[in-house]
Amino acid sequence: MTRHAAGSVPPILSALPFLSCALALAACGKTDVPAANQSGPVKVQSAPIRAVANGAASGTPMAERSAVIGLLNKRNGLTRDLTMKPGEALRVGDAIVRLQACETSAPWENVQETGAFVQLDVRSSADGKWRRNFSGWLFRERPDRNVVQHPIYDVWVRSCTMEWPETGPETVKLGAEGKPANGAKARSAATPDPDASTDAPAAVPSATPPVAPANN
Repeated sequence: MTRHAAGSVPPILSALPFLSCALALAACGKTDVPAANQSGPVKVQSAPIRAVANGAASGTPMAERSAVIGLLNKRNGLTRDLTMKPGEALRVGDAIVRLQACETSAPWENVQETGAFVQLDVRSSADGKWRRNFSGWLFRERPDRNVVQHPIYDVWVRSCTMEWPETGPETVKLGAEGKPANGAKARSAATPDPDASTDAPAAVPSATPPVAPANN
């Protein structure tokens, strides 16, 4: 996964239209939260994942990926691993974890990383209202890039299950002599060689037609 300067936006944000809607949410509505405060993970309504144009060229479609997000309750020291698909949201106690996207580096990239766009909503014990505490990208290899700052809950990325094609879109396979393996001969036969020698004169037709010998 390509590194980005501090304060810059990863390219995946521009490639995923649905994230613009997700980032615009300032708080979580009460209508998508279960009335009962259950102890186990409970699915709640979340933003749907829409297909991205040319998704086949960018690996596994976003809606078919799966991520494991770790959730820590600092009060009791309990850690849960939440297996989620992009667009899903799970509630554990007074915390709701929403997964909007996840991605791993393509095999041809120099730096291999795993990241996920996660949102954390926490219900306040003071007034019972739900508030968005965190919204952004988390990286497994570099947790210091983005930190979830909450006195009770912490979330992090454990994995993202997806596949990439073996080679990039501009990859050219080379043969044993370092030449393109496919289509090289066909192109050389159809395209004249500009470096070919042109010293041999072309045959010029005679201006005078041949005269038949006279019959004696």
